[in-house]
Parts: sequence; C-alpha cells; structure tokens
Amino acid sequence: MSVAGPSVADKMKERMERLKKLHNARNEARVDNHKATVEEDEMKKLPKNWEAKKRQADWLIEDKKARDVVAEKGLDYDRVKLLNVSAVEAERVDRLKSKKKNGDPGFSDYEAATARQYQRLIKAMPPPDMEKYERQKQELGDNFYGGSNPVLFGLHKDSKQAVDKMVKDIDGQIAKRKKYSRRRTHNDDEDISYINDKNARFNKKLERFYGEYTQEIKQNLERGTAI
Repeated sequence: MSVAGPSVADKMKERMERLKKLHNARNEARVDNHKATVEEDEMKKLPKNWEAKKRQADWLIEDKKARDVVAEKGLDYDRVKLLNVSAVEAERVDRLKSKKKNGDPGFSDYEAATARQYQRLIKAMPPPDMEKYERQKQELGDNFYGGSNPVLFGLHKDSKQAVDKMVKDIDGQIAKRKKYSRRRTHNDDEDISYINDKNARFNKKLERFYGEYTQEIKQNLERGTAI
C-alpha cells in the first residue's frame, strides 16, 4: 500500500514558514547592525580617556563596597586589604610611593626645566610694594609705561637689597644643581649591566629610547631561547 507524499499545499506552507524565518532573521540582523553602528558612533564621541575614567569609577565603587563590608564587621580595612596583597605587589606599591615622595622630578628636558624655574620664581616673588611703584612712576614719567623709543638708561638703579637677593638666589640654584648631580637613585634588585657610572647613564639613555624594542630579545637571552 503506497503512502501519499506531501501535498502541494503542505509544501507551500513549509516554504512560507522557511521564508518567514529568513525574513525575521534578516530583520534581526538589520536591527543588530544598526544598534552596533549607533554604539560605535557614541564611543567615538566620548573623550579619549573615557575608558580610564570608567575603570577608576568602577574601582572606587568596588572599593567603597569593600570598605562598608569590612566596617560592618568592625575590622580595619587597610589591614584586611594587606592580607590579600602579595609581597611582589606590596613592594611595587612601596616603590611607586617612594618615587612620588620625591617632589623634584629632576631634569627631563630644557622646556620642562624652564617651566619649573618660571613657576618657582613666581612663587618666590614678594608682595607688590605700591609706594615704590608710585614713586618709580613719578620718577620715570612717560618712560614708565614704555613706548616706541623709551629711554631708561641711567634712570633706574638697583638697590643693594635687590642685588643681594639676586646673588643669594643664584648661589642657591648652583648649590642645588651640584647637590642634585650627586644624587642617584639606586635599586639593589636591578640587574647590573654596566661597568661604571658613565656606562650606567649611557645604558639608561639606550633603555629610554630602545627599551621597548629590545625587551623581547633580553627575555629570550635570559630564557636561553634566543636564535
């Protein structure tokens, strides 16, 4: 006895269902693509440091929650936190803190050094002497405000106090520069790759400019896997 196959109506119904599923899948894909495009456009409009700020905000929220939990138990948060910190991480944090304690960053470039010197001189300026200001204005007349051809030669004489103050400031700068040149931060755990102080400074310059390119080579040499 032969079994009758699916009728034309059944085949048509099956095709319509498949077509409907494909149509729904295409609509879902279109919606997802539009959503991804909108999200990407919104991300482009965010500031460059947005991710860093978000990570910091998330960390502050988690840290606040942890502090509240520890406070409810009547414990010291710093002591509890130290119990979960490894010795390597604790040493790294202490090293960063020791660097931050040094308020003088030293010489980085001439532009930064000039800016620091300018800020230092501004902070060291005495409060304005209005009586001296008015007196000089009367003595210099029109030359006080300058102009196209001001004549100031012989009209102004520096006081002994001002000269002594300048000499004292210059002597302080020279003494500080000599003192800083003798100060060198030394790390006992750092690998010794130099033969004297001059060679050590040269190696640091090389590391500053080419360290990111030679790091993998150094690691391969230490592991013995260099070609």
